[in-house]
Amino acid sequence: MGLYLPKLDSILMVGETIQNSEDYPTKVELWKSLPKKMQYQTFKLILDYLERSNKIMFEGDKIIWIFANNKKLNDLIRGAIGIWH
Repeated sequence: MGLYLPKLDSILMVGETIQNSEDYPTKVELWKSLPKKMQYQTFKLILDYLERSNKIMFEGDKIIWIFANNKKLNDLIRGAIGIWH
């Protein structure tokens, strides 16, 4: 079986699952808890993308969501950007 490149909905699903986790999951725990199954290779590509885009970081074997996705913060940033345009 060949490698499948992740689609946007798969990337969003992994990100949302990390954010909604009560504890910081390991790779295997996260992969097994996904609502839809995917190949482990594809899953690892998604984690690599999320790490490179500064949305997650690894602390030992745990995955931590670090991306600021706070509504108030995002509104403030959008407002600040609007001032400069």
